[in-house]
Amino acid sequence: MQNNEVIRIDSASTLEALNRSEIDVQISTAKRYPRVIDESLRRIGTIATVNQKTAEECFYALPRDGKTLEGPSIRFAEIVATCWGNLRVQAQIIGNDGKTITARGICHDLESNVAFSSEVRRKITNRNGQTFSEDMQIVTGNAASAIAIRNAIFKCVPVAVLAEVARAIKQKAIGKAGDEDIPARREKMLAFFAKNGVTEEMILYSLQLDSKEAIGADEIFKLLSVNNAIKEGTTTFKQSFIDPYEQSQRQARAEAKAGSAKDRVAAAMKANAQTVEAVEVNDMPLFAE
Repeated sequence: MQNNEVIRIDSASTLEALNRSEIDVQISTAKRYPRVIDESLRRIGTIATVNQKTAEECFYALPRDGKTLEGPSIRFAEIVATCWGNLRVQAQIIGNDGKTITARGICHDLESNVAFSSEVRRKITNRNGQTFSEDMQIVTGNAASAIAIRNAIFKCVPVAVLAEVARAIKQKAIGKAGDEDIPARREKMLAFFAKNGVTEEMILYSLQLDSKEAIGADEIFKLLSVNNAIKEGTTTFKQSFIDPYEQSQRQARAEAKAGSAKDRVAAAMKANAQTVEAVEVNDMPLFAE
């Protein structure tokens, strides 16, 4: 066969047979060389804690209704997929109706021959209902695919098994207690968020703190985790910081206005009562009949 000869696949059944054959070989190889869980966990921990920045990227956080939802990030899922061994991972776009794009992620454990899938849907329209450009649809689709893969991986790999190594990674990301770099990390974090329209007041409101000096290692880790969620496309600076703060300010103004109105009404009622009392006293006869 010449090097430039083109192999043509004439039917879908042929392609399906080739895929099935490929998967069968992968399953056979996985059975022949099964994973050693302790070694896999050691490799995950080694790669994820190779430096603080890598550890920081292993978690995401989502502020929701005064609470914070935390979980393993896409970066963590990639490390797990690489080190766990004998996993077959893939993603594809399965729907685009002009308003939303849907991605499906699949994770197949070749040893147990169990597969999990996860679907993620993302809007591809702006606030005016206009559809994103082709480039932005591709970016959104890639983000949705990455999240779908992440979800599928953590369905396939038992999260409970990863708990101990996850704690070690989180500790690496947070840093040591009394770390002298905390003030510098804090200022760098505040400057980064300021460039994205998030003020110091918004951050303090999100963290429920009174001053920036109260922002320590745990709070910096939380902010980094929220930023990871933003980079993944799960949330935005506006949704996580700007909108909640502005809503709280509107509510505070409304409550202050209502309180002021109540004070005015109370004052008016008090003044009216004093006037009525004065009238009743003045109308009393000087001598009893």
